[in-house]
Parts: sequence; C-alpha cells; structure tokens
Amino acid sequence: MLDFSPFYAKLAGNKLHNWLQTLPAQLADWQQHALHGDFKQWQKVLNQLPQTTVSHVELADAVQFGVAGDISEGQAQRIIHLLQQLKPWRKGPFNIHGIEIDTEWRSDFKWQRVLPHISPLPGRYVLDVGCGSGYHLWRMRGAGAAFVVGIDPSQLFYSQFQAIKHFNPDPDVHLIPIGIDEMPALAQFDTVFSMGVLYHRRSPLDFLQQLKQQLRPGGELVLETLVVDGDQHTVLVPGERYAKMRNVWFIPSSEALCHWLNRLGFKNPKVVDLNTTTLSEQRATAWMENESLIDFLNPTDHSKTIEGYPAPQRAVIVATV
Repeated sequence: MLDFSPFYAKLAGNKLHNWLQTLPAQLADWQQHALHGDFKQWQKVLNQLPQTTVSHVELADAVQFGVAGDISEGQAQRIIHLLQQLKPWRKGPFNIHGIEIDTEWRSDFKWQRVLPHISPLPGRYVLDVGCGSGYHLWRMRGAGAAFVVGIDPSQLFYSQFQAIKHFNPDPDVHLIPIGIDEMPALAQFDTVFSMGVLYHRRSPLDFLQQLKQQLRPGGELVLETLVVDGDQHTVLVPGERYAKMRNVWFIPSSEALCHWLNRLGFKNPKVVDLNTTTLSEQRATAWMENESLIDFLNPTDHSKTIEGYPAPQRAVIVATV
C-alpha cells in the first residue's frame, strides 16, 4: 500500500483540511481497484533507486537535484537504467545528479512564457490540474509557492513524479493521482493552473467551472490551451483525430475562450501569450522515442496538422474570481 499519510498530515494542518473528508477513501479505493499491472513494476523501479546526497537544489531556473560529483559512475548508470524503465518521459527536462532527462516537451519554454504574466507565487497555495509528471510543480515551488499540489490520474506520471521526488523529498510538493472530477469544491487555492488539458475535455465549460470551484475569492486561474484563429464565436471541433490525438474535442479561439470565462463569472480574462508550438519545443528524444510533433504535421506544410487542421497554437489566459 502506498503511504499518503504525510500528505494527509499536511492537509490536517492547513486551509485544505476539508479535503480530508473525501480524499483518503478515494485513494484507498484507487489502490484497491484501479491499479494496472505496469504500476507494480514501476513501483519496483522506485524502490531500487539509490539513496544519494544532493549537494544542490535548483528550482528557479531549472529542475536540478544534485550534481554529477555527488555520486559514483556506477550510481549514475544505475539511476539512468532505472529511470529509463519509466519511459516515455513527456514533460521536463529534469537534471538528476548531472543526468539529463531530455523529455519530449521542453516544458521550461512554456514556464518562461507563463511566469511573467501571473500573480507572484510566494506564499500561495497552488493547484496544477493535469500536471503530468510534475515538472511545473517544481517550478512553482521554485517561484516561491508555499504549498503545491498537482492532480493527474495517470499512474505512469505519478510514478515519474515519485522518482524525481526521491531525490528531493520536499514536504510541500505533492502529486495526487486523481482527476478534477474527483475533487470537492475546496474554494481555497490562491492560484489554479491548467495547462494542456481543456481540449481533452468533452465538456469544456463544466471543466472551467470545476477549476473555478477550487479558487478562493480573488484567486487566479492560469489557463494554457490550444486555440485557433477567429472571433468569439469560433470553435474547432475536430473529427476523429487532431494531430493524431483521438481525445481532442473543442479548440476555441482565444476570444471565444475569454467569452466562456466571462459567462462563467471569471473576472478580467486576458490573453497574455500566444505561441505556435515549434519542433524545438516538442520532439522525440532518447527518453521519449515515440512519434512527436514532426509526425503530427503535414510533411509539406507545417502550418497544418496531418489531418489538415491549423497546426497547434497555444494561448495563455489569466483570469480571477
């Protein structure tokens, strides 16, 4: 059984204590019924990671725990062998004792676009919905957040997060393996991030409302998602696939998305960044050897996906409640 008691102890002593009314039973049920076969193997990998002494932690400009000189060559090779058993690594990069986990996404590019436009994080309670393996959780902590929680139901992402946290067991950074549908309306977080999730939701307005229910009055939503060009009435509803992804449902224009947020009662939604995904930001690597962006685009016209839709364009929108 996985031990979530340190997280429960943290909740009991802070403003999120009402979450304890539902979360322990949910996670107990998850451990009893939802785990698939690969998870046991991933847990074996985690249990085999060597204990090391981390001489340096860097979170402001990267996610780096330790330097190469902290460990022997044999330990380095063992860590590489074990972490590669958790492939594919999609969000990062991470540097563990000089070992560079070169993930599919350069998530640091996204963070650099987001950070200048959000309320300062020092002292804030932060929730990241659909956080993947937790790269941005560490950057949020590095930007001063007091308590950082990510939620993502993927068992692989949870295992990857635990592997990284093994080298820096910060008691105020956590990933909880549930989805937003399992969250009660806590209305306590100072900042809620949702990056790269909205277009995967069948009911985007319900999803935005769920995000709003996690924010305290005056709290801030930071929303990053795919958008298309157009006015407030423009929404792309792809066919079976968009950029080879099956689970893409609604891609609104930035204006439409701001209109949705206004209708839901968010205040002052504004587009603070608009960016077209590049082949340097999303690509296959030795740590993610599957297809990536180059395979999702029209080979003769990179302004379109392989299905003929507009190529991925991403917006960052900030709003308050």
